[in-house]
Amino acid sequence: MRRCTYLVLSLFCLMSSGCAYFRDRCDADLLSRGRVLVLSGIETPSIFTSNIATGIAESGWNGSVEIHDWRTGHFHNFAYHLMDVETNRQRSQELSDKIVTYQDQYPDAPVHLVGHSGGAGIIVMALEALLSERQVTTATLLASALSPDHDLSIALARTSRGMWHYHSPGDFVLCGLGTSLLGTIDREHRPAAAMLGFNRPLQLTDFERHQYDTKLHDIPYNLGMLRDGNIGEHFGCSQSRFVRKRIAPVILGTAS
Repeated sequence: MRRCTYLVLSLFCLMSSGCAYFRDRCDADLLSRGRVLVLSGIETPSIFTSNIATGIAESGWNGSVEIHDWRTGHFHNFAYHLMDVETNRQRSQELSDKIVTYQDQYPDAPVHLVGHSGGAGIIVMALEALLSERQVTTATLLASALSPDHDLSIALARTSRGMWHYHSPGDFVLCGLGTSLLGTIDREHRPAAAMLGFNRPLQLTDFERHQYDTKLHDIPYNLGMLRDGNIGEHFGCSQSRFVRKRIAPVILGTAS
């Protein structure tokens, strides 16, 4: 069964691999207005990552849009990207440092993070690595490969407007069966939050409870998303039309 799951994951990653078509928009003028960093899943640079960045760039956002590559760049290492906790912590710290460097240069500019699958896990770990006085504007997690029981309270506190997570029970192949056998990015062998959404921890302080109450927007799949090209499996939320219609409003501050 483990070998079968590995083969399925390999097929999906092979189908999605190749050079991303999106070219970063990050000149000085755009950077001064704000920054969106897009993180892919465990596959190599892919059309899915490109679609996410394109959807944001076409939405009316007038700041920079960049793909932040946190992986080794080799397709055959996709399982390593999921399972190597120490390296992923290093990659998360690098992202955290990148945020701090940018904020020091542009202290009044918004910072938005958008991550798909494993990239969503890297975003949460990067937020956990930020000092308490630092915040990004929003974090959007698409089909997160984290465990549903991951405590988000620290990451939520490192956002000023909150965290959005899109999940679907249709994601049962890669983030149901796949993470049950190979593990989530935070190393729990069970279906991931991408399939089930996030659970609220039982023991929370008043401050942590407030973070969950006011900042976590855990959004399940609904059939209305079909109109925007999302059929409810692992990559549906990475379609550019879906990103333009559903994710960009989070960044633009117009989401309900």
